[in-house]
Amino acid sequence: MKKKIYTIMMFIVVVAIALTACGSKGETETPTSLTPVSNEPAGIIAEGNLQPAQAANLSFQVRGMVEDVNVKIGDKVSKGDLLARLSNASQAEAQLASANLELITAQQALDDLQDASATSLAQVVIDMKEAQEEYDEADDYLVYLQNSKKVPQTQNQMNLVQTFKGYEYQYKTKSFKGPAPEDWIIEAENDLALKKAQLQKLQSDYENMKDGVDTNQLALLEARLENAQAQFAAAESNLSNYVLTAPFDGVVADVAVEIGEQVGAESRAVSVVNASSWIIETTDITELEVVDLEVGQNVTFTADALSDVTMDGVVTEISQSSFVESGDVIYSVRIAVNDVDPRVRWGMTVEVNFEPLK
Repeated sequence: MKKKIYTIMMFIVVVAIALTACGSKGETETPTSLTPVSNEPAGIIAEGNLQPAQAANLSFQVRGMVEDVNVKIGDKVSKGDLLARLSNASQAEAQLASANLELITAQQALDDLQDASATSLAQVVIDMKEAQEEYDEADDYLVYLQNSKKVPQTQNQMNLVQTFKGYEYQYKTKSFKGPAPEDWIIEAENDLALKKAQLQKLQSDYENMKDGVDTNQLALLEARLENAQAQFAAAESNLSNYVLTAPFDGVVADVAVEIGEQVGAESRAVSVVNASSWIIETTDITELEVVDLEVGQNVTFTADALSDVTMDGVVTEISQSSFVESGDVIYSVRIAVNDVDPRVRWGMTVEVNFEPLK
């Protein structure tokens, strides 16, 4: 750590001066009042690394051969842009296309039901009125057959008679009134049962639709849509194993694969950064220093590669947990950078000066 090296060097200088003074034998020593001079800048100094506020190292999650690489270093990309693709992605793409079609169809069916609810309700009311009239007529007819003793009927008679041509069958229809035949009553009962079932179905439809959309159909279509959404999400997740897409708007920082190369989850393929904002993370704030830091505290910093350029920022996070390094208890501090020199790069080492609290 820079600040430890600085302290050690100061200690060596002090020791060297003391040894020189002790070695000056025979000379008259004149007591001198010395005032310690510190060249250490005001405030706490720490080392850190610059990194974009958004950065991602992307890898394929399955093994395969790289078929397409659609970007190069420095390309600007938008969230969702295809960056690279494996040759065995075709089946996953077909599954996603099928799932997407079902999702669109399910959504359209639900929309159609909701749009047509008012029209459908009006038609159900009309159909229910007609069904009620038909049921009442069928019921009256059955009662009539069951109770009337003078139901008009006809009876066909076939007689064998002698004519000038010989014997022939002659047919004669006889009209009369009397109790209805049993088969007439049975047929009327069956017809009434059918019309009752039709009326009850329409009445049920009306109850489901009177407050808006048919609740039964709505439940079915909502379940269909929910299932389609789940299938689409699963297909999309599966495809993400075979293709790499930009997770956010940004710039391609690195392309580490080539067409024809065999890769897997262990191989970093593409790195994307959003360089519109930067942060610094320090890893050498000790327990003696962290008590003098707070969120909102201003800092200045310089990059080792750009020591003549001073930039600034503000503390945004101070870790609540620690780790031990070389015997020191260390806390991490995150700093939001206000502005950066356009020459800075991801990972550059910086020296941070925390301005003293007032």
